[in-house]
Amino acid sequence: MEDLKSSEGSVAPDQVYRPQVDTSSINERRLMRKIDLRVIPWLALLYLFNFMDRGSVGNAKLYNLLPDIHITDPQYLIALTVFFIPYAFFEPVSNVFLRRLRPSVWLSMMIFLWGIVMTLHGIIHNYGGFVTMRVLLGLTEAGMYPGIVYYISSWYKRSEMGTRIAIFFSSATVAGAFSGLLAVAIVKMDGIGNRPGWAWIFIIEGLATIVAALFSYWIIQDFPDTAKFLTEEEHSAGARPRWTGVFVIRRLQADMQFSASGEKFRMSYVYQSLRDWKTWVAMGIYMGFALFGVGLVAYIILTVSTSPALSYFAVYLAVSAIYPIIPNSVAWVASNVEGTYKRSVTLGIAIGFGNLNGAVTVNVYRAAYSPRYRLGHGIVFAYIAIGFICTIIFGTFLQRENARRDRGERDEVIEGIQNKHADPKNGSYESVQAARIDKGDGWSGFRYTI
Repeated sequence: MEDLKSSEGSVAPDQVYRPQVDTSSINERRLMRKIDLRVIPWLALLYLFNFMDRGSVGNAKLYNLLPDIHITDPQYLIALTVFFIPYAFFEPVSNVFLRRLRPSVWLSMMIFLWGIVMTLHGIIHNYGGFVTMRVLLGLTEAGMYPGIVYYISSWYKRSEMGTRIAIFFSSATVAGAFSGLLAVAIVKMDGIGNRPGWAWIFIIEGLATIVAALFSYWIIQDFPDTAKFLTEEEHSAGARPRWTGVFVIRRLQADMQFSASGEKFRMSYVYQSLRDWKTWVAMGIYMGFALFGVGLVAYIILTVSTSPALSYFAVYLAVSAIYPIIPNSVAWVASNVEGTYKRSVTLGIAIGFGNLNGAVTVNVYRAAYSPRYRLGHGIVFAYIAIGFICTIIFGTFLQRENARRDRGERDEVIEGIQNKHADPKNGSYESVQAARIDKGDGWSGFRYTI
């Protein structure tokens, strides 16, 4: 069994995906550029819509939402809070559906539904309707971010995930930059159709999302084994076919993503995620974003500053620390979980728990606590500590586990293979492939990235 673990990413000849297919003529760099163009830009646009729709309620508040529907500021905060409950708890379930129903179907349907809910925000007239719409919006938007992260992890090697996730995630900053300007333009429709300006913010942005959902069904690619643009027909006249889909799956399997060719759903994969310590530590990482260093300095300044100019500087400093860390944190978690369904559940749980903390932050940065907001900053400091501790635990434990596997302490018993380190307590299997499928990243040949 030593030859199977001699180098990270090695794949035994008898385990090569569709070994009868010759992929030697494929230009890897050219193919990856094509995948980047087909996969990332549309996801970034969809996340921009997602972030704009989620933040539109703040813009609507500026244009008389509260008095028009006869609610108080505490009621407004309750409505914002309830958004995060279905948003957080439905994320793991959504990722499982994403894998089973295909991204082009599930993501498009989810976007279409949240577009409808967003549009219906424009006809609410009381507190009950407002709370109902926020709950439905949280439910329909739930799977977007973890779904896209999981989807990207199904296309790229572990060393490539962070950059791609960061590119798509950067659209959130773009949304924040001009959503307010867009709202200023939309509210000029005040009175049209006997609807106030704030209602048109919801209606216009909701209708735009619905249109994006309709296009998404044809634009979003599925997984590498079924993506329509990765076919054997992509070749020059007279040349032999180039099986690009097979090539993509092989390069992923060579990067320890052995389930890249697909796997059948089993509840045991869900249980693996729930029993895995990495899932629970990842929750702490995403909760705190491991915001030490620059981010910590920024929040210290915010806590002690009495100067508006210095506080504004600290806000920009904090943002510059938060946005690079989030995509890299989720990429780190995704790259260390093998098994398509296990990874989908783990990402859903970790990101869902992190988003649940949005319900906390909504309530600790109240106008009553201005201008210092010490309660809010104090809770953020607690999050930073949790993120820092969980990051150290995650990296240390992965390093120790790799060392144990290098020493053979995790070796399984494989029929027909003599291995002095093999131990029945690690499992007994008829083949190495059977061990890989059953154990995922728990397989003794898997190596974690630190």
